[in-house]
Amino acid sequence: MDFGSLLLRTILIYFVVFLIMRLMGKREIGKMSVFDLVISFMIAEIAVLVIEDTERPMLDGIVPMVILMAIQVGIAFISMKNRRLRLLFDGKPSVIIAGGKLDPEEMRKQRYNLDDLLQQLRENQVARVADVEFAILETSGKLSVIPKEQQRNGSGGGGKGDAPAGEGSSGSEAGSAGDDVRDKPVQLKLPVSYRFETLPIPLIMDGKVLDKSLEKLEKNRFWLKQQLRKFNVSDYKQVFFCSVDHKGELFVDIKKKP
Repeated sequence: MDFGSLLLRTILIYFVVFLIMRLMGKREIGKMSVFDLVISFMIAEIAVLVIEDTERPMLDGIVPMVILMAIQVGIAFISMKNRRLRLLFDGKPSVIIAGGKLDPEEMRKQRYNLDDLLQQLRENQVARVADVEFAILETSGKLSVIPKEQQRNGSGGGGKGDAPAGEGSSGSEAGSAGDDVRDKPVQLKLPVSYRFETLPIPLIMDGKVLDKSLEKLEKNRFWLKQQLRKFNVSDYKQVFFCSVDHKGELFVDIKKKP
């Protein structure tokens, strides 16, 4: 075996794979969905085959890796515009615990056992299931844990006046995406049957109305359009993201005009 050729191929393939992973974006490193994992395994397998078989032309490995990168980047770009495709490839989060109550049916669907759940709760410094307001199994397999309000207060966390997790701004800050948004947040009265104390409820994503969320709020599209008019929004497609938090405050992020 020509060790000089092997060394050269190894170094070259290393930089090719490194460049491809960088071009695929930070999303691939920070969040590995099933689709991301498949692409990464395929690229790694091709790289190993090219390094081991010194008789094989380098292009036999580089070309397939570049094609895989193009597929990944193309699908990621299309998924940004199409939520259905995004859910198809990435899946959607699953609520494992709600209000301190486990959802055995959802755990069974996700083949997620109690040992895995308790381990991840401990990793989030939560000892009891009853102390959890929401535990959400993300598409990456990570468990996002939102403790109950009293537990957050007891551990030095924020109180009810804090902004909800994932919502960096209230309705008053939505003006950064559009100058015509009201200065004061719109406050709604939420039904008792759908009282999410810490979790924001998405109503519009990428200009698409989430009718199931409206149904759980006991509202309809006509009501939503009336609320959006208070932000000088006449069309759902103008809205990039809209949600309502546990206080009933509506958050609206308007798409930037091209």
